[in-house]
Amino acid sequence: MKIVFATNNKHKLSEISAILGEEYEVLSLADIGCHTDIPETADSFEGNALQKAQYVNEHYHISCFADDSGLEVDALGGAPGVFSARYAGGEGHDSEANMTKLLAELGENNNRKAQFRTVIALLINKEGEKAEQHLFEGIATGKIIHERRGTGGFGYDPIFQPDGYDATFAEMGNEMKNTISHRAKAVRKLVEFLKNSSQKI
Repeated sequence: MKIVFATNNKHKLSEISAILGEEYEVLSLADIGCHTDIPETADSFEGNALQKAQYVNEHYHISCFADDSGLEVDALGGAPGVFSARYAGGEGHDSEANMTKLLAELGENNNRKAQFRTVIALLINKEGEKAEQHLFEGIATGKIIHERRGTGGFGYDPIFQPDGYDATFAEMGNEMKNTISHRAKAVRKLVEFLKNSSQKI
């Protein structure tokens, strides 16, 4: 089954393809000829995921899903949240700068509790009707450690240690991360829905 994922982020594409398995062929925005930098101007993960999925659905008239994910740190009032990718400013996606800023903001604060959260928005085309909308959420709880550990993963993975594990996301390898991560949990809900739904993508 082919399914369109409204992203060109290679890390996310490979991660989600691995979680979905061989039953699904995941197509990127580039695969469908969409080279637009779709804006993410909402103030919530749900809003940003819907914004991306709706853009693709309206312009390409295909069913698709989009996600928005971020890190929420307890002592920082939930920051960086929706600004996770561009926390340090600039054009965003500078993981090193983002981690440096986050560690500086936390300093020696003993409250290191944090969670990664993903929201997936799925839009299914219905002939002659408005696209059917579904939301799926995944959360991975853990803590922010004091120094970077590991070279795998991406984003804040080297400083995030999930609850119940001694390794950071960056240390544990994709196979293990893809069983416990926030994105994995949201994708599993998406897959369960697709398999049990009479709707065809």
